[in-house]
Formats: sequence, structure tokens, C-alpha cells
Amino acid sequence: MVISIVIAAHNEEAVIGRCLDSLLADADVGEFDVTVAANGCTDGTAEVAARRAGVRVLDLPDAGKARALNAADEVAVGFPRVYLDADIFAGADVARALCAALDAGRPEGGDGPVLAAVPRRDVDVVGRPLLVKGYFAISGRLPVFRNGLFGRGMIAVSEQGRARFERFPEMVADDLFLDSQFTEEEKCQVIAVGTMVETPRTTKDLVRRLIRVRRGNSAMRAAGRAGEIGASIRQADRTSWLRDVVFPNPRLLPAGIAYFSISVWASLLARRAPTNGNAWGRDESTRTGPQPGKVEGERDA
Repeated sequence: MVISIVIAAHNEEAVIGRCLDSLLADADVGEFDVTVAANGCTDGTAEVAARRAGVRVLDLPDAGKARALNAADEVAVGFPRVYLDADIFAGADVARALCAALDAGRPEGGDGPVLAAVPRRDVDVVGRPLLVKGYFAISGRLPVFRNGLFGRGMIAVSEQGRARFERFPEMVADDLFLDSQFTEEEKCQVIAVGTMVETPRTTKDLVRRLIRVRRGNSAMRAAGRAGEIGASIRQADRTSWLRDVVFPNPRLLPAGIAYFSISVWASLLARRAPTNGNAWGRDESTRTGPQPGKVEGERDA
């Protein structure tokens, strides 16, 4: 079995080398078929990726994550297919564990296979402002991150699962799109392995990230309602933070206030400008600051 790893990368020179080195350090020869789709880059992303032995690099002239994913899918040769963000540093063991979960079937038993798997989601909040820490103290405990495919930067899909759709739609929120392709019973979270997701280094950067995410999600949901996407897009649960997190854990009320305030502010700002269905939604602060050292991250509750 050859596992195909697909990485869409736009101006990721600062992180793509470490992403690939982490993945390939313990990989067996021929175990992974890795494609980096460098799209619209004005830096050395393609050159850095090409210096890693065995990595296929597509140097695409135009920026666009969906187009990059589709281009990489066309040349990838193996299954399962792992979609990995360029700023996620995951070892070969994580990719193996996700693919093993697909092979093993549903962990709770029952009929039918697992078609998509994600790792545990950990977040790095070391050195972040209190408001950012408060936001992620709530976010990390939301049930949606236990049964959804988003927020990890890494998703494994079986060949049967990838057959659910032809191409990624020309918009962001690709992980929300993938999530929409499968029922709850067809997805699983592999708790034994995790990806560390760096949080924004300032509250302002967090709000900017949330604005982009909300615009992308809104565009995806609008496309779903219009029948442009042949799947039901998961709807946002605006009260889960209170019902599922703060009420059972009253000590988290201060963090809940931070979460609610930042969420509302970002949502209001997101409505002020039209959505850009093909724009990259990412936080630049985690790419220009120091690399993470000892991490005091939070795990999903």
C-alpha cells in the first residue's frame, strides 16, 4: 500500500521544509507518495520542497487552494489519500495511524467502513494573550471538534471515500467540504495521535483568522443551500460553547466570555465585506514568529 500525501502550499517557504522533514524522517522507502502543489508562490516554496528526495512538486502559476488540491489529486498515485496543511508538522506515525483506522473499520463496530479519519487536535497557546488562551480553552472543548474533520490540518480519506466527489469546489473551507461528504458513522478521530495547531500570536490575528474562516464557511454553506455542492454542509452551532462547555464547567465562564465576545466581533466584521470563495484563509503570525518549542497545548476534552 502506497499512501499519497497531498500538500497545497502558497508562500510557505518558512514552514514547508519542516513539514516535509517531519513527515519523511521515519518513513520507509516508497511508503509515501508526496505531492506539494505550490500555487501562486512568490517565494521559495517550490524550491525548498524540491530539495526533499522523492517529493513531487507542482509549481502552479495561480494561487488557489482548491485548484492546488485538484491538481495534486490528478497526479497522486496511491490510497489512502492524506490531505496535509503545509504548516502542520506530523510524523510518519500519524499518517500511518490514520490510514490504519481506515483499514480497521469503525472502532465501535457496526456496518460499513470508516471512510475518513483525523488525528487528535492539540493547540499551542504558549505565550499567547489571555483572550487568545480563553478563546481556545473553549474552542478546544467543543464537541464539534471531536466528530468533525476540520481544525487539525490533516485528513485521511480512503479510496472509497475519495470517490464521493470529483473535485474540490473553487472556494476555501476544504476541510468543511470534506466533512460534508461523510456521515458521522463514516468518520473517526484517532485519539492516539495528534497534530499541534499553532494559535494566532495576538488577539488581532485571531480575529483576522476567524473573519476569513467565517467568510469561507458562509460561502460553502450558501453553495450547499443553492445545490451547487452535492452534500449537506454542517451548520454552525452558536450556543454549543455555553451549553456543552461552560454550563458543565462553570470555572470556564471567564474563558467563555472571551470566546463569545471574539466570536461575535469576528462574525460582525465578516459580514461587512463580500466573501471571497477562493481566498487563502490563514494566520500569518504563526509563520513569521519563532518556531514552537516546548508546548503547553490543550487537548480536546
